[in-house]
Amino acid sequence: MAFINASSPHQRTRRSSSQIMVLVMLCLIPGIALQSYFFGISNLLQILLAGIVALSAEAFILKLRKRPIINTLKDGSALLTAILIAISIPPLAPWWIVVIGTLFAIIFVKQLYGGLGQNLFNPAMAAYVLLLISFPVQMTAWLPMLSLQPFELSFLDQLNTLLTGQTLDGYSVAQLSVKIDGLTMATPLDTLKNSLKSGFTSTEIFDSASFKAASAQAILWVNLGFLFGGAILLAKRVIHWMIPISFLLGITIFSFIAFAYQPDLNGSPLFHLLSGATMLGAFFILTDPVSAATTVKGRLLYGFLIAFIVVLIRNVGGYPDAIAFAVLLGNMCVPLIDYYTQPKVYGGKA
Repeated sequence: MAFINASSPHQRTRRSSSQIMVLVMLCLIPGIALQSYFFGISNLLQILLAGIVALSAEAFILKLRKRPIINTLKDGSALLTAILIAISIPPLAPWWIVVIGTLFAIIFVKQLYGGLGQNLFNPAMAAYVLLLISFPVQMTAWLPMLSLQPFELSFLDQLNTLLTGQTLDGYSVAQLSVKIDGLTMATPLDTLKNSLKSGFTSTEIFDSASFKAASAQAILWVNLGFLFGGAILLAKRVIHWMIPISFLLGITIFSFIAFAYQPDLNGSPLFHLLSGATMLGAFFILTDPVSAATTVKGRLLYGFLIAFIVVLIRNVGGYPDAIAFAVLLGNMCVPLIDYYTQPKVYGGKA
């Protein structure tokens, strides 16, 4: 009997890598649709730009490496990476932000390691961390949902802001992020962290005008959209249940411990589950078959470890969301996790 050796990702189903990537991208649609509905169509413009850059960069590197171009591009991995980067950055971030992030993800994190199946880190999250550290102002310029913005933004306004940094009427992103009464609007996680540092309790923060202006309701719906798409992936057995379930269970347990210990200084488990990129991370980022753990016990440990790091950074660290940092730290631990969680060979000794 002949056995065929192939690079990861390994799947027990008959689906090819390209079919898996297409299914994942299709399941991203509910969350992306809600994100675009609440925060503007510029979200789709970022996806379009990132997709063009990703495919072009991968084709260029493949040509330099003298590897087949069309068949590799067809696997969909570069396009999926581009989408994850685009929906992780502020919709009205300058065009060069998504270009730099996508080029870094495809060229340095993916192709220089050998391409799909060889990269040690999740390309999208590595790019996100690079952008967040290098360009913190642009990467934290999240605008509130459209209904809370002081100025109505048309499609041309959003396109012009993405390309030039200003709307057609000359308003900058900084001006768009401040209401007429001078109240600055940020994300719920960012609002909670900054307000806690200022001496407010969580109860006071959740009842404050600044938190109500933080688009918490919209972000909740976006998380539910990604949860819906993730549930489809689980039902179709495209991803294994161990990582998302252990991650969400870990978020619940660790955030509950912190909330029970000091309820006035920590968010509730429900708040952590439906804020930031929790659901996107659980089903579409942590489950990357290349950079995640591969054993059954290892996947469970991998999910719990990342959940612990996320809650720790959110409650104690300097960044409000922490999904990207936690995923990269989890990727670093994968070789060790897989080594110590290998199942016993049947008939062999412990």
